[in-house]
Amino acid sequence: MTLLLLSPIFGVILAEELGYHEPLDIVAEELKLNESEFTWTPLKDYTVPGLPEWLGYIICGALGVLVIVFTGYIIKTALGRGKSEFSSS
Repeated sequence: MTLLLLSPIFGVILAEELGYHEPLDIVAEELKLNESEFTWTPLKDYTVPGLPEWLGYIICGALGVLVIVFTGYIIKTALGRGKSEFSSS
């Protein structure tokens, strides 16, 4: 949870201070590619429309954690069911 709350410091504040750009963004610019041509996401660049950039970063991180936990739960449940079927035979 602490890392989730600290992530905007590294992903937003320090990235702006240091002038950091994602390597794929740099390559796309060099190749003159328009980002909307090859990617689409509702939370582009870890932002939530209408919210400050730092808060959007935290929300995107929380959503990512929830997706991983939910996926793990589904896998655990699926494996747990399969395991109990084999053990009862």
